Amino acid sequence: MNPKTVSPTSVQALDSQADADRSVVPVSGTQSSVEEELSSTTESSVLETDKPRYDPSAIAAQYQNAYLSVLGRSFTIIWSFISLALGMWWDRFRGRDVTKNQRRAIQLREILTDLGPAYIKIGQALSTRPDLVPQVFLDELTLLQDQLPAFENEVAYKFIEEELGDRPENIFAELTEKPVAAASLGQVYKGKLKTGETVAVKVQRPGLANKITLDIYILRRLAQWVQSNVKRVRSDLVAIMDEFGARIFEEMDYQHEGRNAERFAKLYGKLPEIYVPRIYWDYTGRRVLTMEWVTGSKLTDMETIKAKGIDAKHLIEVGVNCSLRQLLEYGFFHADPHPGNLLATSDGKLAYIDFGMMSQVKKYQRYGLIEAVVHLVNRDFPGLAKDYVKLEFLTPDTDLTPIIPALGKVFNNALGASVAELNFKSITDQLSALMYEYPFRVPAYYALIIRSLVTLEGIAMNVEPDFKVLSKAYPYVAKRLLTDPSPELRASLKDLLFKDGGFRWNRLENLLRNAGNSPDYDINQVLDQTLDFIFSDRGAFIREQLVNEIVKAIDSFGRRTLDNVSYALQERLGLEINNKDNQDKKPEDKPESTENIQRIWQILQDTPGFDLMQLLPVIPQVLIKQETQEMGQKIAGGLAQRVIARMIRDALLQDNPDNGTANGHGQGSNPNLVLPPAAAMR
Repeated sequence: MNPKTVSPTSVQALDSQADADRSVVPVSGTQSSVEEELSSTTESSVLETDKPRYDPSAIAAQYQNAYLSVLGRSFTIIWSFISLALGMWWDRFRGRDVTKNQRRAIQLREILTDLGPAYIKIGQALSTRPDLVPQVFLDELTLLQDQLPAFENEVAYKFIEEELGDRPENIFAELTEKPVAAASLGQVYKGKLKTGETVAVKVQRPGLANKITLDIYILRRLAQWVQSNVKRVRSDLVAIMDEFGARIFEEMDYQHEGRNAERFAKLYGKLPEIYVPRIYWDYTGRRVLTMEWVTGSKLTDMETIKAKGIDAKHLIEVGVNCSLRQLLEYGFFHADPHPGNLLATSDGKLAYIDFGMMSQVKKYQRYGLIEAVVHLVNRDFPGLAKDYVKLEFLTPDTDLTPIIPALGKVFNNALGASVAELNFKSITDQLSALMYEYPFRVPAYYALIIRSLVTLEGIAMNVEPDFKVLSKAYPYVAKRLLTDPSPELRASLKDLLFKDGGFRWNRLENLLRNAGNSPDYDINQVLDQTLDFIFSDRGAFIREQLVNEIVKAIDSFGRRTLDNVSYALQERLGLEINNKDNQDKKPEDKPESTENIQRIWQILQDTPGFDLMQLLPVIPQVLIKQETQEMGQKIAGGLAQRVIARMIRDALLQDNPDNGTANGHGQGSNPNLVLPPAAAMR
């Protein structure tokens, strides 16, 4: 029987009723062209017929003697862009505004389409950057996300039969007559299983591996030449090309994509407002993928989203938080989050629908990225320089002495007045200037991270022009620093909060304020984990610092209280106040640490979810701990030492009034006796 035709109500990548009437125009062709397509797929190389696996040596062996193919393809690529450049030059010569010339925008889109998947992906990345690409070009490049020319149905049906073992009409209860979306690697049909589920059936383009491998071979050879001959380029361009090549080859295996989808669902599908479609394995093969149909709209389709009453800005923030979890928590991340792969569903969720290009961030890299964000936001440039070593941007033997002030000069400009002004473009633009002057190199793993984040920020800027991903990221980073029990982040927290033996209260206030803005921040959990850590072996340094701070606070409070009482009594009794220090004091003066503690307590009270009653049962448990008793003994000892030292100093100063020095040292008859300065006692 013939497959039934369903008028598409949405594309899996475009799911609004407005898009439903916009069909994808298939490539026109005759019966002979269909036969040629089928023939080319059966006579292609081993790379196409076997399970695709990226092997640069095998690719080099295949093309190193194929001079005509390589030269012909290289000429086609070069001439395509030369013709575009000449056209733009002619427009400028005639006084036309190239940035508003739709003809050139269409020409660019057609060039990228004709050159194939590798170049289409470049266009897809550019289609999300309104800050880089003029609007008229942006509109055309957006069509590359899911509105490319489709290939013949008969070819698609042949692949379905080969992968699933029967003709489409015998497998599916319904299938659209034409594909409802066509992207770089495949095209999508809307269908229905005989069990009633509505599905998206993605079928791979024919001859895909051969087209991609030739382009990768050419680009890899170019990367080798640049790396060997351009001394200013220190990054391993070949490794970066291999990273992209490996991910693209994985993307050509739809079974691998299905496993990616299920892993993604397991890690992130339970997050509020995130939706991941189901994979139907009985209807999936290497070149055919069947998944649950998702009805929704592109995040950039603002009119449709607003008409449905969905807050697009909120969904962008949901996407940012999900991406942060991917990059910094589990390390398994979506490397191609362009608008064709992200949908706003009718119930206000963010749906991920394509899982072909995924990548992995190792554990030490995840912690290194968190540390780098913290050091950047807090302008700790020595720490940031060390982070670049950990993240493999700099080799361990690099002299960081000249790099630290250079980082300070560059990032002080990029940071502006606050973290709210941070964006990836400003940071990468500023950092690129350092890449040539100092021995920085871009590690291969980082290229896909940047691609992912820059693409996501581009989508966000379509929704809100002033959106800054890093300003939304810092609350998550602050939450991780306060809640993650890993030794790496505990060490980072220590470095952040303690410097030169002192506690930096302002940093703690900043962390608590930002963490409170993270959607899944549990302040009571933070307090529980904090207490557990403080009273563990690893928290010994915290206890020592707490003892010092408590001793200083009690000592300062006691002395100020005594001074204020003395001042008030002398004033009431009409006595002459000879102590100039007392004349300068006011009863309302408070120790600085006391004011800091009061501000932090107010932040905790203002944090959503804070419940003082949950802390009350914990207090007796803390008081009976051996560590608490030891801290009490040290506090008492520290206060006693201060009182005794102050008494000795005051006695010596009274006996030898002329021996008082400007810095408050008192030296009596014994010139070798040196006491702490008065300022230290305070």
